[in-house]
Parts: sequence; C-alpha cells; structure tokens
Amino acid sequence: MGKQKNARRVAENEAMAKARMLRTSPQKLNLVAAMIRGKKVEKALADLTFSKKRIAVDVKKCLQSAIANAENNHNLDVDELIVAEAYVGKNLTMKRGRPRARGRFGKIVKPFSELTIKVRQVEEQA
Repeated sequence: MGKQKNARRVAENEAMAKARMLRTSPQKLNLVAAMIRGKKVEKALADLTFSKKRIAVDVKKCLQSAIANAENNHNLDVDELIVAEAYVGKNLTMKRGRPRARGRFGKIVKPFSELTIKVRQVEEQA
C-alpha cells in the first residue's frame, strides 16, 4: 500500500525549470522573459547572452537548467526545443526605510520574483 505516483506537471514532450527568489521586480523580469518566449532555445540563449539587463544572467541560468532537464530527465532532442512558456510571479518583498526630512520616513520596498520556463520539443518542418 504505497502512495500513488504523482501525475506529471508537464506534457511528454516538455520540460520545466523554476528560478525562485530572483532579486528584481516582476515587471523588470517580465521584460526579459518576453524577449525569449516562443523562440528556439539557441536563439534565446544568444539573446540573453548579449542582453544589457542585469537579470538576464539569472534567466539564462534558468533556461539552461530547463534544457538540461529536457535532455537528461525526459530524453528530448536539444536541437528541436523551443521556449514554450516563460512566465513570472511575485515572491516576497523586503520592507526597508530611510529617515527623511522633518521626522518623516521614506519607505523602500525590495521586491523578489520567481520565473518558470517550459521548453517543448517540436519537429522541424521540411
């Protein structure tokens, strides 16, 4: 009487990777995620490599993790992968403050985000 096997969260031709606690706002992270949605993985990696955005380094690391998951865990062909989904979620927000003039308090919020990338294998059309 063991536990039932969990159902897969992704399809048979997909793989997924998550990056949590990324130190940027979800709005800024979504700009970089939108840059790679729907592209082939080698084109997406090239775009992230030469992007001027600071968070692109972490997005690239997450994409490489999704590619490695596809290759090692799901036996997918790396040359036929596209970025099927790349979506962003909120995480915690650190609240900090700074004393201001006349006894007031300036609120500083330091948001964190999380990123989910799904890659899908598609066959080449000849």
